Amino acid sequence: MADRYLRFTGTAPGRFLTRRLGLPQPAALVRWSPDHPALAGGLRHLTAGASALDLAPVLARTGLGPAGPQRAAAVVLDATGVRDVEGLAAVHAALHPAVGSVVPSGRVLVLGAPLDPADHHQAAAQQALEGFTRSLGKEIGRGRTVNLVRLTDAAAAESTLRFLLSPKSAYVSGQVIEVGPLQEPPATPDGDRPLAGRTALVTGGARGIGEAVAETLARDGAHVVVLDVPRAEQDARRVADRIGGTALPLDITAADAGARIAEALPDGLDLLIHNAGITRDRRLVNMPAERWAAVLEVNLASVLRTTDALLKAGTLKRGGSVVATASIAGLAGNAGQTNYGASKAGVVGLVRSLAPRALDEHGVTVNAVAPGFIETKMTAAVPLFIREAGRRMNSLAQGGLPADVAETTAWLAHPASGAVNGQVVRVCGQSLLGA
Repeated sequence: MADRYLRFTGTAPGRFLTRRLGLPQPAALVRWSPDHPALAGGLRHLTAGASALDLAPVLARTGLGPAGPQRAAAVVLDATGVRDVEGLAAVHAALHPAVGSVVPSGRVLVLGAPLDPADHHQAAAQQALEGFTRSLGKEIGRGRTVNLVRLTDAAAAESTLRFLLSPKSAYVSGQVIEVGPLQEPPATPDGDRPLAGRTALVTGGARGIGEAVAETLARDGAHVVVLDVPRAEQDARRVADRIGGTALPLDITAADAGARIAEALPDGLDLLIHNAGITRDRRLVNMPAERWAAVLEVNLASVLRTTDALLKAGTLKRGGSVVATASIAGLAGNAGQTNYGASKAGVVGLVRSLAPRALDEHGVTVNAVAPGFIETKMTAAVPLFIREAGRRMNSLAQGGLPADVAETTAWLAHPASGAVNGQVVRVCGQSLLGA
């Protein structure tokens, strides 16, 4: 459903009226398209404190040249060398004059270091960057995003920096992403088709966010297997035919779903995307056991069973990725969704526990995306006032699109993202609750 309020605020009368009334003034976001693959403008690289990072080669590959003296499409502040409260003054000194130069729909990216458990001054200063980043994201406005990346190796973080400094991350803001060391040298895949030669399975891929994920992974070169329940087989085949993929009609809650997937993919699987999910909303006092069980079975139990089965069978190849779908509801809670919130919080627990073991034992990364309010047929059916509240209660004051979740999934699935593991990335425009 079209966001009429967003369109109205883009007009001169709309801007005048909303400004006078103190109403949200969302800016139309600049998203990726073949004609606009990069942000329009240059990049300004700043440093606070002493840094050991060699960022120049990585930033040169973002497609952004040096910014002019007045305007910048992106500002990157290297604050990895900040180790105490005094060092935080350099953060203010660097960004205070620079923030106003960032163009609408531009990017501010702060780079920090992992917290040092042996140095509580360094840990305090680096943790301060998180509060700073989230606060700046909530005030910067005009479609601009602010994120924090904790890293030790610029090369290991290249895919992450390129994603966050591109139009693909338009609805990702206020996030803290940790990039660990690479176990192997960073991959250098084809720039336009980084997933070429890889096979991806997308559950719930026949419609909505799943369909967008399937399309984006196919765009990036993957052969996509579109899995959905048998009653959605026609839609799954329609999507698969359009993207050159394969349809797999299968109930993901079946006890033998993992075995049947392995049988259907004898050559193995590189990317397992858990997108299938349902809602059965009611307040707990009115929720019968069957509504509780149905949501937990689809959204969590099937994810656990299928992942375990495909890892055990060796169907998921080394160098592959699991990307599960969590939700803001699982992080902040939502009235009438105790079942859904529990299932999506469970996905977060799965990711945090399984990620280190899956990487060590199987060479597979495990991450999650946590969507906020995304414009789909499901949210279009939400009552008007609740829908409007969902759209406006984030720093970008608008709903996201399925493509926003898909682009984030594609980044986590990128062969060069092997140092991103155990992360739960919120695709929510920096929700004002729980994010």
